[in-house]
Amino acid sequence: MALEIFSRFEVKYLIPYNIYEKLVPYLLERMRYDKFGTNGYYNIVSLYFDSPDKKIYYETRNKLRFRQKLRLRVYEDATIEGPAFLEVKQKYNNVVNKRRTKIKLSDAYHYLQSGTTDFMEGYDLSNPQILKEVHSFKSLYDLDPRIIVSYDRQAFHGLYEEDLRVTFDFNLMCRDDNLRVEDGPQGKHFVDPNLVIMEVKVTHSVPLWLTRLLSEFECKKQSVSKFCTSIDLMEEARRDAVTLREKVII
Repeated sequence: MALEIFSRFEVKYLIPYNIYEKLVPYLLERMRYDKFGTNGYYNIVSLYFDSPDKKIYYETRNKLRFRQKLRLRVYEDATIEGPAFLEVKQKYNNVVNKRRTKIKLSDAYHYLQSGTTDFMEGYDLSNPQILKEVHSFKSLYDLDPRIIVSYDRQAFHGLYEEDLRVTFDFNLMCRDDNLRVEDGPQGKHFVDPNLVIMEVKVTHSVPLWLTRLLSEFECKKQSVSKFCTSIDLMEEARRDAVTLREKVII
């Protein structure tokens, strides 16, 4: 969580929960629990942004060669005076670049409400330059808060490959009626609770031992956009609600 700028490959898999449970003992032979959380477990709540014409959604859904997202993220039990992260996530030719600054959550909300960086010197920032980049991106795309995505994560770090991380995300939920990240994980499940999103994150290439392990357990690569899947679910729910009201009126 402490890294502010990094670049890596991220490969996603959608696997059954029972396969996740079987994989963990094998991973612990060559990996350790992430230093954050207990046994690598922690909760993530992210506020994603989009433009009125859904530029971010369509860039992601159409898998443009270059695409990017803006999000405000907190970990575990967040408070309004606690730490948060404003983050720009970019993807180009399958390489993920992330740039983020640590910021007090109340300062993040103040920035979003003011729409200007004029107050930046008064903020508790770890990297002021990244807030300027956030502001440029937000202004260029006319971005506003759009949806909350939350999930539990268990993360592992390589013992011998320092750049290797493997994460498992489950209990994936979303909401768009309450966009306060400090209110924690709540909403509708946008991925079957019996499924887990696994991500292998590495600077260069996935080690052979892990490739063989994933093949043995028949883990197939599958692109899963938490942002797009959440948007799809919320819009489907609204359409269903409209259809139900129309039926009642008839």
